[in-house]
Amino acid sequence: MITYEPSEKDKKNIQNNFKYHTPKEGQPQKYEQIRAQAKSFAADLVTFCPPSRELSLALTALEEAVMWANAAIARNEDAD
Repeated sequence: MITYEPSEKDKKNIQNNFKYHTPKEGQPQKYEQIRAQAKSFAADLVTFCPPSRELSLALTALEEAVMWANAAIARNEDAD
């Protein structure tokens, strides 16, 4: 079996990406703003799009976008 030595950057990213990030001052408000805007857009989607697989995928992608946006804040504004 071939194995590879992870780089220091890879080790640092793994450490950061798989730890709990305690919210810092101002971050909960950012998370709420992102969720509120996504919720409004989700309401538009279900208003303008017929029920369908495509709508379900769009809503799932929107949920993923919120999750990744919040992760960007948590992971990259973390001072630890």
